[in-house]
Parts: sequence; C-alpha cells; structure tokens
Amino acid sequence: MSGKAKEHFPVLGIKAFRPPESEADYNLLYHEIRGERHIEKPHQHDFLVFLLFEKGSGTHSIDFIDHKVTDHQVHLLFPEQVHRWDLGRKTRAHQLMISRPVFETFQDALEFSFVLYQNHPVIALAPGAFRELLYEFESIRQELRKKSIQWSIVHLRSRIIAQMISREAESAFEDITTYRAKPVLFKYHSLVNMHFREQRSVAFYADQLNISANYLNILCKRHFHVPAMFLIQHQTILEAKRLIYASEMSIKEIAFTLGFSDLAYFSNFFKSQTGVSPREFREQL
Repeated sequence: MSGKAKEHFPVLGIKAFRPPESEADYNLLYHEIRGERHIEKPHQHDFLVFLLFEKGSGTHSIDFIDHKVTDHQVHLLFPEQVHRWDLGRKTRAHQLMISRPVFETFQDALEFSFVLYQNHPVIALAPGAFRELLYEFESIRQELRKKSIQWSIVHLRSRIIAQMISREAESAFEDITTYRAKPVLFKYHSLVNMHFREQRSVAFYADQLNISANYLNILCKRHFHVPAMFLIQHQTILEAKRLIYASEMSIKEIAFTLGFSDLAYFSNFFKSQTGVSPREFREQL
C-alpha cells in the first residue's frame, strides 16, 4: 500500500456516548437499541459492553469474526476488541457500557479473567436465563432515570449481570469448563496474554508454570486439540490484525511493537497464518 495509510477509526471512549444533556456519571451508561444499526468500519472502545438482545437479526463482527444476531443472546465486547455490526430493523437490545475503572472494581465477578471470555463473545440464552438478565438490565435503566441515582445499586446490579454471564458461559463452552478442571491451562492462557509480545517460546511459558514444554503441549492437544504454540500464534495474529486496522501505525512499527525485529519475518509469519500479507489485510478492510 503506497502513500498515506488509510484513515482508521480512533479508540472511542465512553464519554463519546454520553447524551449532551445528561448529568449522569459517564462511567456507566445504558442505551436501548431499536431498529437498524450499521457500523460499516470496525472500531475499538476503551470500555466494556454488555449487550442483551430481546429481538435481533443481522451480523455483529467482533475481532474479525462474524456472529449471527438472533433473539435472546448476550454479547460481550471488551476494551481493545475491534467490532462492527449490521443490525436488522426489528432489533431491540439493551446495551450497558461500563468504563474500565468501574469494571475493574467488579471484574472478579467473572469466574475467569476476561481473556477467556473474549473467545466467546456471543452466548445464546435459555428463556429463564434471558428473563433474569433482562430484569437486571431494566432495573439499571429504571435506576438511571431517577433524579437521585443510587450508583451503588447500579454497580451491584452490573456485578450480578457479570456473574450471570459467567455462569451461562461456563455451561455453554467446554473450554471454560476445562480451565476450571485444569488450572494450569488457565494460567498458561493468562501468561500468553501478558507476554506474547516478548515471548513466543513454549519453553518460556512451561518454565513459568514449572512443567516441561512437552507436558504443556500434551495438555493443550488433549484438551484443546491444538499444540501449545497455537495459543501464542493466535494471540499474536489477533493483536496484529487489531493494530493493522485500528491504528495509524506503519506495518514496520506494528512488527516492532509485537516483538519482531525483522519486518520480512513478521510479514511472512502473518501471511502464513492468514493467507494474506499485512498490507493486503489493511487494504481489504
């Protein structure tokens, strides 16, 4: 790609969504979505989003994966994730936006680190679970409409929503159950998320976990059906895609940010994993 890089969307803060006339605390916002909504180009937020669909159709793309929107789903969108959507005209959804500082006060309500939930951003809900979540969302909406808002109540209900979502995710996704049964795999996943920019050797993580690289590889193949290296490569490619699209950094700068000292090596690695070069990926979005 020659010349000036494409213009990319900035990372949007929660203040950008605060109604101009609102005096409410912009650390936590509730929005109701009705009808068609379109985001043509992906962007990032610096806050957490819980999105509960009563009625839904269309597509929600999160980290470059398209998810079909249907009734009775909850969608999770964490800071730094890239998303866009194309929602149908009959859409009715409840959106809770929670700033990072507020989220950090109750993120322990999620059974595991949010690193794991990023892999499962869309959860289909049984009727009972949907009604329970809807009650909490609507209770927050009612509290935020009051002249004197009790923020402690709003934050507690947000915490309850996080706990309910955690429960539903664990029952829906086998790998989350595996992390409970094999804590060493959860720790491996967390370590990869922390160090993948500097460390891409399975041996490094195995050493941190006080196990052999061979045993770590056996565990990953047995429980996830992929080698241990896959998690490192997957996280590296995901972050590369986010930076290529949602930042103004050059491909060379992105390569160095991700710990690659050689641009050609980074480009070859990216193409081997995605089928296209970094520049081709930027141009096709």
